[in-house]
Amino acid sequence: MLDVRRLQVLRAVVTSGSVTAAAQHLGYTPSAVSQQLGVLERQAGTRLLARVGRGVRPTAAGRLLAEHAELIARQVAAAETALAELRAGRSGRLTLRYFASAGGPVVAPALAAFRAEHPGVRLTLRLEAPGESLDEVARGTVDAALVVRDAGDTAPGVVSRPVAEDPFRVVLPRGHRLAGQAELALTELAGEPWVTGEWPVGPCLRRVLDACAAAGFSPDLAVESEDYPTAQGFVAAGLGVAVIPSLALGTPHPGVVSRPLSPGLGRPVCLAAAEATWELPTMATLESALRGALREAGAVEAF
Repeated sequence: MLDVRRLQVLRAVVTSGSVTAAAQHLGYTPSAVSQQLGVLERQAGTRLLARVGRGVRPTAAGRLLAEHAELIARQVAAAETALAELRAGRSGRLTLRYFASAGGPVVAPALAAFRAEHPGVRLTLRLEAPGESLDEVARGTVDAALVVRDAGDTAPGVVSRPVAEDPFRVVLPRGHRLAGQAELALTELAGEPWVTGEWPVGPCLRRVLDACAAAGFSPDLAVESEDYPTAQGFVAAGLGVAVIPSLALGTPHPGVVSRPLSPGLGRPVCLAAAEATWELPTMATLESALRGALREAGAVEAF
């Protein structure tokens, strides 16, 4: 196998026309250059240089390899430039998984802020596959994931950083006996039928159920639905109450009212990426943009 460094020595000799001149250019001794050329000729299996007076002239094989050495040097230079652009955040790409209720209120404005800072970087968005985002980050299928998880709930090789807590709100039918209160405690909902906006039980509903257990009761899950807009429709129809994350309320159904919980309860939002990905300057911008968008959307920033 031909050695790339020795090819560059050959290129210097062919370009300068002599071993001595090439040695001066490379900072080697003439004998060191001659040794490198001797090894390269043995690797190539043919003569690469012919002596002409006090200088040398490449053979057909030497000229061929010198031309390829020139191409390699250009490619290496291009790679170094591209790497510098990537490390400076002026080029490259990132793929971000996100959960559905964060799309419009958080990810959209965060993407706009990110593009303003890094116009040459392509940020591709993919909707979260429930339960798969962290594994995809660990496998390298995606670069980062905005997920509803505790920071410690991660995958091998993945670093999760808390960015916000999205507060839950109680959603009631208009005219409900509790609708006039400024805020509600979970215990006040103990005797009510509940409507779920997440089924089967995922990280959001699990957090609420754990809080109910800590408060001393198990809610009556009377209606199961798989998304929060549908859950609001069931609540508006008077079929129960719901506890829904603020980001997932979107435009509230006209037949419901929402009230904050006391004491506060929220779902943790984390940004997860492989350790090496966190070293990219674009990740710092992405995290900052997501934090700002979450804050504007009413989430409580995590530090």
